[in-house]
Amino acid sequence: MKKSWIILIAVVFVIFLLVGRIISGYNSLVALDEDANQAWSQVSNQYQRRADLIPNLVETVKGYATHEKETFTAVTEARSKVSQMTVTPEMLNNPQTFQKFQQAQGQLGSALSRLMVVMEKYPDLKANQNFLALQSQLEGTENRISVERRRFNLTVQNYNKTIRRFPLNLLAGMFNFEKKIYFEAEQGAEKAPKVQF
Repeated sequence: MKKSWIILIAVVFVIFLLVGRIISGYNSLVALDEDANQAWSQVSNQYQRRADLIPNLVETVKGYATHEKETFTAVTEARSKVSQMTVTPEMLNNPQTFQKFQQAQGQLGSALSRLMVVMEKYPDLKANQNFLALQSQLEGTENRISVERRRFNLTVQNYNKTIRRFPLNLLAGMFNFEKKIYFEAEQGAEKAPKVQF
C-alpha cells in the first residue's frame, strides 16, 4: 500500500509541475504579446505627435513661401491619409494592412523632406523663432519615431523568438499566439535622397 501512495504522490507532483509550467509559459506569452502591443502604441504615439505638429509647421512656412503651394498640398494630403489610417495591435498580424500604413507614413516623410527643402530656400524663414522651434520639434519627433520603431522591432523579435522555441511553440500554437510583423523601411530607403535647389 505504501508503494502505491508513493507512486500516486509522484504522479500528482509531476502533474502539478506540468500544469505549473503550462501556466507559467502561457503567462509569459501573454506578457510578451502585451509588450509588443505596448511598443506599437508608442510608435503610434510618436506618429500622432508628428501629425499634430505638421499643421503648425506648414502654416508657419506658408506665411513665408506662399508660391510653394504644391509642396504644402502634398504635405497636407499625406497627413490626411495618415490620420485616416489606424493600425491597432490586432492588425500587426496582417501584412497588407501594416504595409499600407507604412506606405502612408513613408509618403508623409517624403512630403516633409520636400517641405524642408522649401524651407532651405527662404533664409528669412530660418531666422523666424516660431519656425525654428517647430523645426526642432519636428526633427525631435522624427528621432523619437526612429527610436520607438527600433524598440518595437526588438520587442517583436523577442516575442517571435519565444513563440517559435520549443516547448512554448506548442503552447503558442494551442492558444493562437501568432507571429507579429516587423516594422520595415520603405523600398529604396537605403538610398540617400537627392536634394536639388
